[in-house]
Amino acid sequence: MQKFWDNADAAVGRTGETPFPTRLVPTQARVFPAALKIGSVTISPATVLAPMSGVTDTVFRRFIKNLGGCGLIMTEFTSADGVLRDQRVRGRYLHFYEDEHPVSAQLFGSSPSVLADAARLVEDLGFDVVDLNLGCPAKKVVKCNGGSGLLRDLPLIRQIFEAVRTAVKIPFTVKFRAGWTDDEIVCVELARMAETCGLGAVALHARTREQGYSGNARWEWIASVKQAVKIPVIGNGDIRSPEDACAIVAQTGCDAVMIGRMAPANPWIFRQIEQYVSGASGALARPAERSSAEKLYDEPTEADRYQMIRTYFQMLLEEGMPGAEGKMKQFASWFTHGVPGGAALRKAIYEARSGAEILGRVEVFFEARMAASTPVIST
Repeated sequence: MQKFWDNADAAVGRTGETPFPTRLVPTQARVFPAALKIGSVTISPATVLAPMSGVTDTVFRRFIKNLGGCGLIMTEFTSADGVLRDQRVRGRYLHFYEDEHPVSAQLFGSSPSVLADAARLVEDLGFDVVDLNLGCPAKKVVKCNGGSGLLRDLPLIRQIFEAVRTAVKIPFTVKFRAGWTDDEIVCVELARMAETCGLGAVALHARTREQGYSGNARWEWIASVKQAVKIPVIGNGDIRSPEDACAIVAQTGCDAVMIGRMAPANPWIFRQIEQYVSGASGALARPAERSSAEKLYDEPTEADRYQMIRTYFQMLLEEGMPGAEGKMKQFASWFTHGVPGGAALRKAIYEARSGAEILGRVEVFFEARMAASTPVIST
């Protein structure tokens, strides 16, 4: 399975990764777009869950949607050729429920005709938006001229834009990187081409293919794209907090933000952005648990985190997805980040042999912690 950091901002806590610097924005500058329109589709709030391989399946998308604050959810990035050839691939990657709307399907490939046919399929299945992936830096995708591999062939990208735009009536968007290297920056030219070809919006991950997920996202490239086109521009890269979300809007003028790696690490980030902008905190933590130096949004308590892990794991088991146990173990490292004693819980989860056993170990761990933290009242 393709690792999710092959198509997200980066993996949380990858060994040797250099932390990104915090980007601060003054409290008085908490300005954020309330909504975004892409063709006939309204996205409110103006926040987007990035497509992430191995992460944004229907369970995770609905999980994020139910937590609140996310305006648009996207599928895992999906091979156009694969969904046309194999019904099983189609069922795995393009299955969604009605409560997921608005939902976008992201495709990758290099054949204009194949991508056009896959886009028709996406439209027939009822997706609200179809998106083209020009950002994935993974070698096995790039060597097939997919993802960011296409950034060196703008004429072929134009052919794809024209073929897909002609094939479907639903909004068509593109997510791309700034270019192959710092010496081959094509983001402005590509965005203008997208606008000329009738795409409804563009999303820029402000790194090059050569960077992969290292270094810092260059938000100034997003600002340049925003200045160059009239269609909506979605900013992506290094958005780790509500402060970052407002900062990228303030610094680039982008019309929405797309969040990848922080979603599995902090599934509440979309709701936190909504709180931060509106000043309406209190949805997570109870008043007695709030510190005197509280932020303008709520941090999840241990009880919140327990409920979140249990809910997601139960959803996985109820969905009956193949490999649910492996996904539970995969997500455990993100979901237990910052939990006291989390290493012991992760070890217990990794050693479990079934989904029910994993869920049971989560419940035992947190119930014991809850009991230990409950004050004893003498009579």
